[in-house]
Order: sequence, then C-alpha cells, then structure tokens
Amino acid sequence: MKKITKIIQQRGITKIILRTVTFIMLFVFSITANSQLLFEKEEFSSRRNKLMGEIGDAILVIRGAKMPVGYTQFYQYNNLMYLTGVDIPDIVLMIDGKAKESYLFMTTSIKEAKAEGFNLQLVKDPQGVTGMEKIYPRDEFTSVLDEKIKDHGIVYTTFSPNELMAEVSREKRNSIIRTMTNDEWDGRLSHEMQFINKLHGKYPGLIIKDCSPIIWDMRKLKSEAEAELMRESGRIGVEAHKAVMKATGVNVTEKYLANLFEFTCKNEGASGLSYNTIIMSGTNHSYGHYHAYDRTLNDGDFIILDAGPDYYYYDVDISTTFPANGKFNEKQRECYELALLVSETCIKSFKPGITLGDVGNIAKKILVENGYNTDNGRYQGSYRLRVVPTYNYGGYNHSIGMAVHDGMGTFNGTDEILKPGFVFACDIMTRADSVTSVRIEETVLITEDGCEVLSKGLPRSIKDIEKFMKK
Repeated sequence: MKKITKIIQQRGITKIILRTVTFIMLFVFSITANSQLLFEKEEFSSRRNKLMGEIGDAILVIRGAKMPVGYTQFYQYNNLMYLTGVDIPDIVLMIDGKAKESYLFMTTSIKEAKAEGFNLQLVKDPQGVTGMEKIYPRDEFTSVLDEKIKDHGIVYTTFSPNELMAEVSREKRNSIIRTMTNDEWDGRLSHEMQFINKLHGKYPGLIIKDCSPIIWDMRKLKSEAEAELMRESGRIGVEAHKAVMKATGVNVTEKYLANLFEFTCKNEGASGLSYNTIIMSGTNHSYGHYHAYDRTLNDGDFIILDAGPDYYYYDVDISTTFPANGKFNEKQRECYELALLVSETCIKSFKPGITLGDVGNIAKKILVENGYNTDNGRYQGSYRLRVVPTYNYGGYNHSIGMAVHDGMGTFNGTDEILKPGFVFACDIMTRADSVTSVRIEETVLITEDGCEVLSKGLPRSIKDIEKFMKK
C-alpha cells in the first residue's frame, strides 16, 4: 500500500482520488484480515520457532483471553495475538521445544463465529489458516498437558499479566497486587499467577519458568508488517489530534474534545484507544495523566493533548501542546520553543548504532549552547523553565507496539543501542509553572539509515500551529 500511495502522489493525482484509493485498500485489508490472520502465517510461525529456541526441551503454555462478562467487544491478549494471530476466545497455545511443534486448543462453533464476528475461515480451517502442527478441542488441553508433563518436567508460562487493549503488563500487575491480592477482603491472584498455583497443585515437583521477558524482548523490534500497521495507527492519531486542534477554542469543554478525539480515531478505522485520552489545562498541568475532562477552556489556557489510537492491536503515542485561543503568549512561546528545540535535536540524531546516552549528550550540548543550565534547570530567558530529564535518554520515554508501554524487556538505559525496528516515544517535556508546561511527543521507528516519525504530519512549530488554528 505504501508503494502504491507514493506512485499516486508522484503522478499528481488529486488528493480526493488518493484518499479514495487508500480507503479502498484499507477496506480490502480489513476483509482479508477477517478471513486470514493479521500477518502472513509464516511470520507467526517464525516467532514461535524463535521461542522454541529459547525454551530448549521444555514446553510453553499460554492461555488466551475469555469472552467479556459484560456487553463489550472481545479482544485477544497481546502475547497470544503476537504468537498466533488467533482472535478467538478461550484458546490455549502450547509449544513443545523438544518436538518443535505448536499446539492450538480451541472450540468455537460456526454459529458463534458468525454471531460474534470472529474469523470464520479460522474456525472452519484452523490448521490451514494458522499453519500450526496440531489443533485440538479446548477440552482436551488437560489430557495433552498430562502427557507432556511426563516427558518434560519444565513448563514456561507468563508470570506477568497478559494485556488487553489499553493495558500495560507491568502497570496491570501493580494494580492487581494493590487492589486485589493485598486487599484483606479479596486476596485474588492474577489470571496468570492463579494458573501457576494450579500447575504446582496438580503436578508436584514441576519446574515452572517465566517466559514474559523472552516475549517482551521479541516484541521490542518490529517487523516491516508491524511497522506498516503502526504507520496507519500514526496517520489516524495525527488526524484525530488535528481534529481536536481545529475544534479547540474558548468556552469549549474538555469532554467534547475527548469525545471528538475518540470519534475521529474510530471513524478513521481504529479499534479503540491506546489509553485514556489525556487533556491537561489550567492547574491540571500538574497531573501528568489527567483525564477527568472537567473544565471548560478559558482565554489564555494552554492545552496538552496526550492521546493515541489502537489499530489492529498496534498503538502510537502522541502529544501536542497548543493555546486555547490559538495564539501563544510569551511564556507559552518560550516554554514551547525550548521543548521543540530538544525534540527536533533528538529526532535528527536517532539512527542505528547510536546509544540513547549519545543522543542525550547531543541534546544537552544544544541546551547549553542556547542558554540552559542543565544543573539547576534554569533557562536564560524571561522565565524560569525546566526540562524534564528525558533528554538524558535522548528523549526516550518508553517502547511502543502492541501496548503503549510495550515489551518491558531488556533496557540498558543510556547504553541502549538503537536498532532497526525499535519503536519508542520521543517525549520532551518543559515546565514554567503550574499552568504552563509543554509535551511534544512523537512515535519514532528506527530504520536502516536513520529514523521515521510515525506521527508525522502535525503542525509543530508555533507559526504552523497558529496558522492551523486560525483556519
């Protein structure tokens, strides 16, 4: 699709035709995705084969998500989608490292698939669609596991919680422990830890190991097929950010803007949101993830919009900052220009082989040259400004992929060497006071010869923002 779009642009066909062709291609893609898998089955097979090499002669078991209790859309756990592409409830994946085989346990009727909108072809021909060696009914999982345990004695499974849409494994784990496990009137374990307890009870002496870090490291570097989905997610996110900027004005409510962002994302093809849309204005600049939407914008308000869509299980993370009345005052201008300077410096420096510490040193040098004291956080301008020290990591804040804080695997801090396929948030934040702070956040993909900004297309300079909002 990317190549065809480029050809169309080069031949000068009108923007309307370009959008029509793109829409048709995405529509065809959605039909294809519903009849086959998200990617070619060989890509999923390659991931499972890599996992086999990591677990040796052991077996690996991961259970999928169940149907929601309420009237909400079903989504598969990210790890299961990453390894199988199977978007059907209550499946189990088993990988035998010794036999070099993958087993899928699933039971879904044709009637249920039609009623719920599941992948009908997958239900009819699971082996042909997935390419897995063995397919069993779901209720045969225990008997197969009994036999495998006799031969292996070691089972890998995920200790950390699996993620649904808008969830992050590490944050989900902390929330479960705080609100359930450590609650004296509750005490429930996570879905994953409960499974581990059951395994220990049923198979005394069984060695159980955590495969979460292995899968996180695999998810860290994206394939070209994954990058293509993230480009579309980025395009949708940019359109939604621009829609909010156009609609922003004095006396407009934050609730309206939040709803507009979500509507635009879904209208453009997104499945949902990567996370709760964050809108910070007024004194709510002090709260980094504010999403109560309880203010009506006033003249002079400065808005931070931090929001992104989920598109076919892949997320982006984008932040924009702009004035409610469409015109920067002097304090807002100075705070914004400092953040933009650091953001642009980092993005120009990203390339394979460079470390985040190297990029951070480049950013620090630019700051010092422009009158910023990195020791006390004071900018030699009209106002006391601070830059949040993400610039030490070259603007890196977190990895992005199937979760907005994706694959919490190996991270070497300032020694992290950038590699092609790594996608992350370049998130620069500056602050003047409790009502004036800036976030400029881009989703960045490291390529073979530099980087690609997946959230490109937003007005970023003050001149461009004021011109865009004036329209």
